Amino acid sequence: MLPKKSLFYSFTISLLILASCSGPSRTPATLLIYGGPIYTVDSTQTMVEAVATHGDTILFAGTLAEAEKYKSEQTRIIDLKGKTMTPGLIEGHGHFMGLGYNELNLDLMNTTSYQEIVNAVAEEVRKVKPGEWITGRGWHQSKWDSLPSDAVNGFQTHYKLSEVSPDNPVYLSHASGHAGFANAKAMEMAGIELLSKDGINKFEVEGGEVMRDELGRPTGIFNERAMSLIKQHIPESTPEKNQKAFELAVAACHKNGITSFHDAAIDRETIALYEEMKLADKMNVRMYAMLWGGNKELLEEWYEKGPMIDPDHLVTIRSVKLNCDGALGSRGAWLLEEYTDRPGHFGHETLPMEFVKETALKGLQNGFQVCSHAIGDRANREILDRYEAAFKELPDLTNDHRFRIEHAQHLHPDDIPRFAELGVIPAMQAVHMSSDRPWAIDRLGEKRIKEGAYMWQALLKTGIPIINGTDVPVEPINPIASFYASVSRKTLKGTPEGGYEPEQKMTREQALRSYTLDAAYGAFEEDIKGSITMCKLADFTIYDQDIMKVDESKLLDTEIAMTIFDGKVVYTKTE
Repeated sequence: MLPKKSLFYSFTISLLILASCSGPSRTPATLLIYGGPIYTVDSTQTMVEAVATHGDTILFAGTLAEAEKYKSEQTRIIDLKGKTMTPGLIEGHGHFMGLGYNELNLDLMNTTSYQEIVNAVAEEVRKVKPGEWITGRGWHQSKWDSLPSDAVNGFQTHYKLSEVSPDNPVYLSHASGHAGFANAKAMEMAGIELLSKDGINKFEVEGGEVMRDELGRPTGIFNERAMSLIKQHIPESTPEKNQKAFELAVAACHKNGITSFHDAAIDRETIALYEEMKLADKMNVRMYAMLWGGNKELLEEWYEKGPMIDPDHLVTIRSVKLNCDGALGSRGAWLLEEYTDRPGHFGHETLPMEFVKETALKGLQNGFQVCSHAIGDRANREILDRYEAAFKELPDLTNDHRFRIEHAQHLHPDDIPRFAELGVIPAMQAVHMSSDRPWAIDRLGEKRIKEGAYMWQALLKTGIPIINGTDVPVEPINPIASFYASVSRKTLKGTPEGGYEPEQKMTREQALRSYTLDAAYGAFEEDIKGSITMCKLADFTIYDQDIMKVDESKLLDTEIAMTIFDGKVVYTKTE
């Protein structure tokens, strides 16, 4: 929490800036930007010729002739030279430190076979000492060219991995983050053994699965909450490594035009790191952080002291993240009907639903937004039911709750209108459709896919906004890929012709709003950012081509030319 003196100072400065940018006086601009299409996402003037800023604030947006009246000798001029500018993009759901650590650990995002994983680990073994842990993330068996012949329940087994890493424990997270793959050394350290003679498995975890073959041998796959059996043995990170990961994540955001980030679940250690980075003047992304709902003690502490809404708009904590089911890729998403490609299996309820209602009630009572991860149709329904019950119990506290469901990837048709009826915001990552749709039909079947998967336009037509993003490091943080998926409903290879379920495409205007003003709304911040509007924060993203007009086939060629954060240029693409 900031001291009262600091709060008063920040409030006074804010009032002075507000007066200067809305009053009759001509405050000199620090930046004057013009020379290309500028999309404001402001309904009163959707495009402008020029923007003038002072410090971290937008002074003016309108005609170039009028903007030039704010110019002085100290004003920096940025001629877009035909490039396109929008409000600074907001990553609406990601894992900030995961983004940074993906830069430090084994990145398996682009692997296309099990053998590639084995090769990557074998190379790493040559670099590290015996006994040292090897960790990585990004593999996804449904995106490989083919599965190994000894696959169990659609997943690889550990034997080839263990052969190349006999002396190093290895743990590789699934791209979704909802499953993990361990070698024999890691399982030995965790004490994971064969089933006992009577078939009892002392390592079963409620809400998770230690996958085993027909002989009772662990395959190395740990699904959902069972991942903790291995992860608890991985050494904690160092402060130096945490800071390095943080700095890498900031740089990745700037390179991708991201100026704000909704961090989906942080713990006490991460909160301390963010506060440290802010004090060191290194918090160069606006952080909207969600408290990790798995730590009840942490939640109670924050309920007691209340939300932290940063007057500097750098680190705000006013929401709670609950993980309520798994992912489709690992067959952990909680479904109303069994998986088409795994009969008798319905996924996992990874958090008791009574805790969702309890958290919803405490959130309403203490001023915290609740954001619940739900991918399967049953998880979405159960969470909507718990939210609704809490709203009915505390009707006087529901005027502006803005509760969210993170992902909302697969919905029963009956539940689609309930989002708008309850005022629950879906935070959906369009790029997931692009990556997952080719194989998701195997999990759900054609009927469920067409009636309830990735239902963007159906939700938007009810009047509820959608928050976009990438769920990085599940997907690369690249917003252009998610924008393309939003408007094309195609894979990043451009298939199929016309897109999957094309009636659910977003318009380009809707897609841009989902990355700007609607994402700001999902964090109670639409009054300070999300559009290029006088007196809002001077955060902008500049592209090398017009994303609102360029042919769809060329959209993915778009690159970020410049990122402006807090009124300062923080990234410029080198030619």
